[in-house]
Amino acid sequence: ERRRVTVRVPATSANFGPGFDCIGMALDMWSEVTVERSETFSMVCEGEGADDVPLDETNLVVAGMREAFRAAGKDMPTCSYHCINRIPYARGLGSSSAAIVAGLLAGLVLAGHKLRCWGTEELLNLAANIEGHPDNVAPALYGGIQIGIHNGQRWLTERVNLPPGLQVVCFIPSQIGKTSEARGVLPDEYPKRSAVFNIGRVAWLVNALAMNNIDNLRYGTQDQIHQPYRGAEKYPYLQPMIDDALRAGANAAYLSGAGPTVLAITTGASGDIFAQREKERVDMQVADAMLRAAEKHGVQGQAFITEPVASGAHVVSAEPSFSKGLVTYRGSV
Repeated sequence: ERRRVTVRVPATSANFGPGFDCIGMALDMWSEVTVERSETFSMVCEGEGADDVPLDETNLVVAGMREAFRAAGKDMPTCSYHCINRIPYARGLGSSSAAIVAGLLAGLVLAGHKLRCWGTEELLNLAANIEGHPDNVAPALYGGIQIGIHNGQRWLTERVNLPPGLQVVCFIPSQIGKTSEARGVLPDEYPKRSAVFNIGRVAWLVNALAMNNIDNLRYGTQDQIHQPYRGAEKYPYLQPMIDDALRAGANAAYLSGAGPTVLAITTGASGDIFAQREKERVDMQVADAMLRAAEKHGVQGQAFITEPVASGAHVVSAEPSFSKGLVTYRGSV
């Protein structure tokens, strides 16, 4: 068991266009949570959504902690929590999944309990059972691009190839978007043509990623299951912004998660982009196009440029440390 732990968890972009509730990608945008055993409960949140997230035991970080100690067969101790939220709250970038995963990972470390991975993926299943689907929690845990399914007994996920040099341009609206409302506009049944359309697009998407064929992402991220309905009912700027991003040079664009964020994919990045000539990339042109589209529709927000990340949630520090003697873990954890 340990007294104190700090963990970091990445933002995630779910659905990836046609992969509704099953495909997601981790982004280089990290929230950090420190949990310490304490005589009294306390929670401090700073950064994104600090005025909106609950500061009591209904917080999803605590929910993850509770599930971790349940899995360990131990009573959850009273703890203090310090959350530094860098993932925009309720914007379709996986803030809730990040909180769940942070709580689970911190809880397992404090409890001194380890789970089986190969053939069982126990941690994934704990997280997906809380969240209800794997498209955010899988990349939050493992990084990269993940495809998650349920086989009738448990959740499974597999990593998909992440082509090199990708950047993402996120238009993040100022207003929040509630997932429950975004799901509420979706129909209970779909026409066969929409099902066939999405089956083909998901296959096209995975093949494009596997073959590093970035140009084919334009078609692989098209969707008829959720984006048309959410665009019509909640986000009228969605399709015009996607079209403008593509015209500006983006390889693909789609609604991130349940929205309201729109994510565009660009290429050409090499090393640190601030040491690279801008004319070799189109991220700024795409960001400007997305901001102009937002302005036309009276939507306030900002553009955030980052990149996919291959790694997922990890421990930053722990007391006592995991490093011993001549064996040191990354970051001297």
